[in-house]
This record gives sequence, structure tokens and C-alpha cells, in this order.
Amino acid sequence: MEFAEGQAHSSCVRNFTRWLLSLSRLFVISLIYLLPCCTWAQTFNLWPGVAPGSERWTQKEQSVEAPYGTVLINVVTPTLTAYLPEKSRATGTGIIVAPGGACVALAIKHEGSDVAEWLRDHGVAAFLLKYRIPEKKGEGIPADLNMDEACKYGIADGIQALKLVRQRAPEWGVAPDKIGFMGFSAGAMVTSGVLLQEDATLRPNFAAPIYGGPFGKIPAIPAKLPPIFMAWAQDDGLVLDQIVRFYEALRAAAYKPEAHIYSSGGHGFGMKKQGTSSDHWIEEFYFWLQAQGLARTSP
Repeated sequence: MEFAEGQAHSSCVRNFTRWLLSLSRLFVISLIYLLPCCTWAQTFNLWPGVAPGSERWTQKEQSVEAPYGTVLINVVTPTLTAYLPEKSRATGTGIIVAPGGACVALAIKHEGSDVAEWLRDHGVAAFLLKYRIPEKKGEGIPADLNMDEACKYGIADGIQALKLVRQRAPEWGVAPDKIGFMGFSAGAMVTSGVLLQEDATLRPNFAAPIYGGPFGKIPAIPAKLPPIFMAWAQDDGLVLDQIVRFYEALRAAAYKPEAHIYSSGGHGFGMKKQGTSSDHWIEEFYFWLQAQGLARTSP
């Protein structure tokens, strides 16, 4: 009797083991079929060591939850996070995305990862730039903030990001001559700093400063700038005059930036849905990419 019970127990164990192996095979097979459909974001340090110019910074990076999503402050170590599309949908175009925050914070979600994910899902490789910002020592934006001084680290990081993406373009499925730069508010100042630099070889192939630009002194507008896309709202109560000043400076230098001016949306609309026409700025940006030959005609 005990022998029979032992046999039955062994048989049960064998059957259970076979069932587990069967499940394991199914899991592996499912992964094989699912892998082409899935994408992951990978993060890389921007500089090989400590970022130059901030060697003595001692602040600690912090993450804060705001009504419109995650905000970072006290960023010391700049990084680049790659959001790569499926190969079957990839356009070969890449865009570095710089969130805003007055160069004292980074609105890393609604002006960063949300934008990068949208671009990736539409076949455009996106590279989220977490750039350096000086230590934040109080609430809000300092009244005496020198934007040229505060944003110079972000501009240096932006130039380095463009170099890195071009160096690794084949690995990431991006054409070296189809790499753009997009930024929001202070991120648009970073964008304009990369765009207007003297070395033409280090400029992006197109640029999209969104509700922002040079908030300090406007640099000289150089020759041979690439195509530019701009978007802002007429009820921007924070930096409307500076945005228009930059647009007019480009026009005075004989450039014709694509400009989408919304009746409402305020400052910092990013990927927020407010029920205004500014909600659709990113679709209109995609249409512009199509016209430039940088995106598929059917997204």
C-alpha cells in the first residue's frame, strides 16, 4: 500500500514538473513574439567623468511631485535617456528633448518623458536630456536669476548630447544628418544656445524651441541655420515678449521659422490637455516633420 502511494506521489510530481516546464516554454515563446513589440528606455551618462564646470557642486538631486508631474531639482549629473522606436516604424530621425523649469528645475514628465514617448510611438527616436541646473535654494524662481549664467550648463550639456547622439547614431538607428533639438521654456533656451553657437558643425539639423528662446542677451544670429519650428500661446503671461523678440530676430536675419501661435494655452502647456488648440501642437510639429522629409507620411 505504501509502495502504491509512493508511486502515485512520484507520478503526481512528474506531472506537475511537466506542467511547469510546459508553462516555461509558453512563457519563452510569448516573450519571443512580444519582444519586437516592446521598447525600453535606456539612460546614459552624458560625460565620461564629472561634467566640466560643476566639479565643486555638492547639492543632491531631488525629485518633487507637482500637479503637472515629476519635477527634478539640483541636477548635478547630466544624462541622456534613449527612447527608440520599433525598427519597423523607425524613420531614422532623432530628436533631443530638453524640458524646462527656468534652469532651476526640470519638468521632466510633461515636457520630457511624455514628449519622448509620443515621438517614439510615432517612429522618431527621442533622447531625453536631463541637464545640469544650479542648486535651488528657495521657493519659486529667484527674482535676481541670471538666465545666461544659470542655463550655460544646460547649453554645454546640450552640445555634448548632440555629439553623443551623432557618435552613436548607427547603433541607435538614427541618421547623423537627421538629428534635431527640441526644448520647452528654459529648455528652449538650451535649444537656442545649441542652435546659435558659432561652430556650424555642432548645430542640430533642425530645431524646435517651444514657448521659449534666449531669455538673456540674444546672441548674434549666424548664417546657414537649419529649419526651425516654434510654438507659443498669446496668453503666455511669463515670457511672451522674449519669445516674440527671438522670433523677430530670426525674421530680421532673413529666416522663416515655422510659427504656431495659439490664442490660449498659457505658458508651459507641454503635453498637458487643457481643451485649447495648443493641445495639438505636437501633431502639428509632426506634420512639419513630414514636410521636411523627416517623418512618415502616415504616422
